[in-house]
Amino acid sequence: MSNGICTDCNGTASASSSHLVGWTLESSGRGTLSLILTCATTTALCTWVVIHPRIDKRRKFRHLHKVALFLKTFIAPEFIAVEAAQEWNQARHIIQESSAHTNGELRLVEAFYIGMFGIRYRTSLGTKILWPNQWIWLLQNGLFNWKTRDDWGLDRESIRDKNNADATAKLFAVLQTVWFVAQSIMRAAHNLPLAPLEAMTLGYIPLFVVAYAYWWLKPKDIETPSVVDLPAMPDTVRKDFEAMELTSSFDNEGKPEQSSLWQVWALMPRMFEKEALDLEYHRAEQEFEKRSMLYNSHFLICQRRGCKECKRLRPSTVRRRHEMLLANWDPTLYHSKLWPIICLVGVSFPALHLIAWDTVFPTRVEAWLWRAAAMTSIGSMLVFMQFEKVIVRWSDPLMAIKILSPALYLVSRFIMLGGAIAAFRASDPRTYDTYVVSTYWVHLL
Repeated sequence: MSNGICTDCNGTASASSSHLVGWTLESSGRGTLSLILTCATTTALCTWVVIHPRIDKRRKFRHLHKVALFLKTFIAPEFIAVEAAQEWNQARHIIQESSAHTNGELRLVEAFYIGMFGIRYRTSLGTKILWPNQWIWLLQNGLFNWKTRDDWGLDRESIRDKNNADATAKLFAVLQTVWFVAQSIMRAAHNLPLAPLEAMTLGYIPLFVVAYAYWWLKPKDIETPSVVDLPAMPDTVRKDFEAMELTSSFDNEGKPEQSSLWQVWALMPRMFEKEALDLEYHRAEQEFEKRSMLYNSHFLICQRRGCKECKRLRPSTVRRRHEMLLANWDPTLYHSKLWPIICLVGVSFPALHLIAWDTVFPTRVEAWLWRAAAMTSIGSMLVFMQFEKVIVRWSDPLMAIKILSPALYLVSRFIMLGGAIAAFRASDPRTYDTYVVSTYWVHLL
């Protein structure tokens, strides 16, 4: 066990290089390799267990989507936690909207299944996703009978049978996480420093807990959806039904955009996004009708060419706008009393990096760069979370802030990751010291 102490650093994050150690072999304490492997194992296990991908029978897309989720969770675990919260909120919304027609029998398992592309319907070209709002519409209009739900794959037991969640992996991840947190607490109790990589690993854990709590009942790793035939309906009714789809990008009808690998990175559209767009379009139609009436009444009186008032009152044609959406928080979460707590959870990841504030880094510049990056990531994330909806509109005076804040977060995130790895070239020797666990067993006995 190493007993070396950085006497020159006086508790600060810089020290003479003569007091620091580089790569350390395994000894009676711990070595660099075991430290790195412990952090990597904890992060990888928790990440792999917590992610719950959508359903896609295409093996390549299914595996690539899971890898994309893994990378997203590793780079920005806050967004996965928020995504889990929004999926849970949508599942609750499905239950509430359909309760009058399901006798209150629909549960979160089935609601999650519907929301994760669990049901597709046949078309002449292939299959299309049955979106949650479409399923609710069929139910409310008597086109789907809840008593026949088993035929649509909504039997709770069959969903659980499809579920490929690995109980052993879950248990191992829990034990690994508990052990990692416990040993970090014990090191702090013994005034032994944590490596920056350990502080970063600790930052993941609260967000993994939040995400997994929201996804606790969500089916995991289901490979095949339920494919059904829609009930017969008049063309006008069918047109209204199809207009409710959130997007066609995830359908399987042989269209180019449906086979693009970019879709493995895309988040699943939410019902509230469609509802917001429809409400905006409805308001625009109402405004169009209002302006049309004003224009027509004025034009009948005016009857003059080149009238400025006629030009001012002439209404513009209402069109659905296709804009680049960067972020869109669920309004029921954003406007709830829990939003301040959600914001605090959102910044917990960079905030826990501050545990390494007094950690010895190879140089004073790296120490302050780590601190600055941690503070920047906290501030930029808090700023970004204050915008309910971020759409790329260069006429927006706050557009620069809306784009700069996530950009700063990502830059600071990579700085901290690089700093955590680079710190191993010259670390405080006490980082490799350990405490004697047997001492605590003696006291307990």
